[in-house]
Amino acid sequence: MAHAMSDDQVAGELRKMTAFIRQEALEKAKEIQIKADEEFAIEKSKLVRQETSSIDSEYEKKFKKAGMSQQITRSTLANKTRIKVLSARQELLDKLFEQARGKLAEYSKDKGKYQELCKNLILEGLFAMNESKVVVRARKEDYDVVKKAIESAKDEYKKSLDLKELKVDLDEKNPQPEGCSGGVSVVGGAGRIDINNTLDERLKLLETDALPMVRTSLFGKNVNRKFSD
Repeated sequence: MAHAMSDDQVAGELRKMTAFIRQEALEKAKEIQIKADEEFAIEKSKLVRQETSSIDSEYEKKFKKAGMSQQITRSTLANKTRIKVLSARQELLDKLFEQARGKLAEYSKDKGKYQELCKNLILEGLFAMNESKVVVRARKEDYDVVKKAIESAKDEYKKSLDLKELKVDLDEKNPQPEGCSGGVSVVGGAGRIDINNTLDERLKLLETDALPMVRTSLFGKNVNRKFSD
């Protein structure tokens, strides 16, 4: 037959149970705290990585933007400088040809040289035209010189091609316009073909054909230019 526990025994059992429950509670609380600390550490690390990645990404965007801005600025400055240089060069070339244009009229003052020039210009027209009948147009003040040049050119042309018949007349009804610097035009094909060998026209051709050579002589060879225009 079981004996009833005394009050002291009951109190002792209660203390043991209380101590056990308290110990269980402490251990459970410790486990919860450890788990909470681990989860906090993981979440903290995740947040730090996210923020670091965001900062790195933002920095990279700003760095690229700054680099692009610098490239645009350098390109803009280079283009502006290039345009200024090209503009200054073109201005110099324009002045050069303008000075040459101003001196064209002076060439006709030396009658001997000018007659020889007119003869060669007429000859060039005759060879290009290849006709037995042409007319020559010149300035009114050059008629005497051009008439002599025509005779010389006729003789030389006939000899070179062994021709007997060749008619070259001075068209006194249609002189070169006012302001013409000199030279001649050779007209054939019943007036349909006009070879303009005036000094003004020859200078225009020189501006186009000799421009690359003149540019190179004045400014040196452009290493970036692939073709000589």
